[in-house]
Amino acid sequence: MIGMPGVGKTTVGILLAERLGYAFLDTDDTIQAREGRRLQQIIDTDGLATFGRIEECAILSVTAQAHVIATGGSVVYSEKAMQHLKSGAAVCHLDADPKCLQARIDNMDNRGIAMVPGESLAVLYADRRQLYLKFADFSIDCNNLSPNTVVQRILDILQKRFHYRL
Repeated sequence: MIGMPGVGKTTVGILLAERLGYAFLDTDDTIQAREGRRLQQIIDTDGLATFGRIEECAILSVTAQAHVIATGGSVVYSEKAMQHLKSGAAVCHLDADPKCLQARIDNMDNRGIAMVPGESLAVLYADRRQLYLKFADFSIDCNNLSPNTVVQRILDILQKRFHYRL
């Protein structure tokens, strides 16, 4: 799963994994475990470019089968990482407008969002959205939907388009 911070990738991913009988992997957790630091500490100390390289390495190391993977929102800046993800799975983009995202994110300053200091969530959304759509096999509009409704929509698409047996 790809999408902006706050869209619900982890929440939906855990529920989707349960419904599919798959394991769940959050690449942000993988990065933090490998680095021994929170995402925000990496960004603040090492900068966005280094964080991007760390994120790309984490994604390229994923070889999981039968997993639902929630990625960090900035993964789409790496063509290599996205091609790696797409090589073995359907990529789902979870989308929500900036106003909805802003309402869901209560810790912008220490959440670990890969963005230029002072940049607004709306500007970040506009910058990334075209990349999400470029790499996604399908997109779900999550505005005003419960996580369970989003999961059901994903399952319907997986079954119809990708012939997943549920």
